[in-house]
Amino acid sequence: MRSDEFYMHRALEQARLAEEAGEVPVGAVVVDADGAIVGAGYNAPLSGHDPSAHAEIRALRDAGARLGNYRLDGCTLFVTLEPCLMCTGAIIHARLVRVVYGAAEPRSGMVESKANLFAQPWYNHRVEVVGGVLASRVSRQLKAFFAARREGQAADAREQ
Repeated sequence: MRSDEFYMHRALEQARLAEEAGEVPVGAVVVDADGAIVGAGYNAPLSGHDPSAHAEIRALRDAGARLGNYRLDGCTLFVTLEPCLMCTGAIIHARLVRVVYGAAEPRSGMVESKANLFAQPWYNHRVEVVGGVLASRVSRQLKAFFAARREGQAADAREQ
């Protein structure tokens, strides 16, 4: 079985695709119990005009289509950024066995930053969570993206 870092690098590749598309660089992959990547996705809410087009949701949709089932029993989601409220709900609904994420999301993360929704007693499904995998690499990518965006906005303002 390959390491969590191996699959997080695959999620980082998806995040790079998001960045190339002008989206916030967040990427995700779904891995089955045999270690095969069965779903992939990257952020696309801006280009898709879809508020639900987060990397996690797109990866879950891809895996569901490939496996022919929305329940992804035995699968693990690797995502570069701590999941938000919407994505946490989808992860639970998909019956993933495990979620591995890179960097914490202090403003809207629902695993460690704002709440731990996976630990709530009213859910009928438990998800194992691992955080901080390649966190510094993920954080550098996000910081560079937002720094470049701010620089571009400042340059645009100077030209006006």
